Amino acid sequence: QVQLVESGGGLVQAGGSLRLSCAASGRTFNMYNMGWFRQAPGKEREIVAGISKSGGATYYGPFVKGRFTISRDNANNTVYLQMDSLKPEDTALYYCAADRSLALVTTDPHLYDYWGQGTQVTVSS
Repeated sequence: QVQLVESGGGLVQAGGSLRLSCAASGRTFNMYNMGWFRQAPGKEREIVAGISKSGGATYYGPFVKGRFTISRDNANNTVYLQMDSLKPEDTALYYCAADRSLALVTTDPHLYDYWGQGTQVTVSS
């Protein structure tokens, strides 16, 4: 079992940056694909970014358009999401998730096995 704890959310002005972190428990972190998702009120949960077990493959949601970067540090059981050029429409609760499947990168939230509690990101205009 993996426990995930997100941090780094907050209030930022449009155009600003935030770096989200997700710390994972356990000694098998490198056996999980990791993903960042977000959910705004009244909207479905959507993938922001995903990263493979080794970090060699990544995926970004179409709305990212080069503004965000996902990375992972397997030695420290942590996955990051660097978010730059933030927009008010990026306001949402951001979750990290872990997937133990054999897929290279998993984009479907229903396939993820473990979830954190989320960290709120609010971007003011």
